[in-house]
Amino acid sequence: MQLVRSSRPRLASFCSPFSSASAEGTARLLRVGHVLRESRRFSESDVVRYSEVSGDRNPVHLDDAFARTVAGFDGGRVVHGMLVASLFPSVISSHFPGAVYVSQTLTFKLPVYVGDEVLAEMQVTYLRQYKNKYMVKFTTKCFTNEDSLVVEGEATTIISTLTSSK
Repeated sequence: MQLVRSSRPRLASFCSPFSSASAEGTARLLRVGHVLRESRRFSESDVVRYSEVSGDRNPVHLDDAFARTVAGFDGGRVVHGMLVASLFPSVISSHFPGAVYVSQTLTFKLPVYVGDEVLAEMQVTYLRQYKNKYMVKFTTKCFTNEDSLVVEGEATTIISTLTSSK
């Protein structure tokens, strides 16, 4: 996972980690425009476990033949959209332990198939201090290994520091 200040790279070419630390050792501080990323490949096991925990046993997620023939998903079984979207709070908590995830909007654009690599990207759009905490808003996007936008939305978080733990 990376904190970067650049345009989105293709999955195969990640940017070097963001660091605003100078030779004097200043902290790496989150600012408007910064991007946090995490990638993950969703396996059959991930989908089965999520189905068990969530209770969502829709056959488009669990039965390849059903997904292809009845539902028309040429790529086979589809990863649960909420499982894909779970990358967003994972990104936040790995950079800012103790963060509170306040809200998330989501639009599912395209299916993610079992075995697809997904890149989650969160870009800071708003940052405001309130007392001893910070409200941070992000645009949220997920892309597949074909570089296709599959999920987008916005998130709001409350964090206690702007210094990334990564």
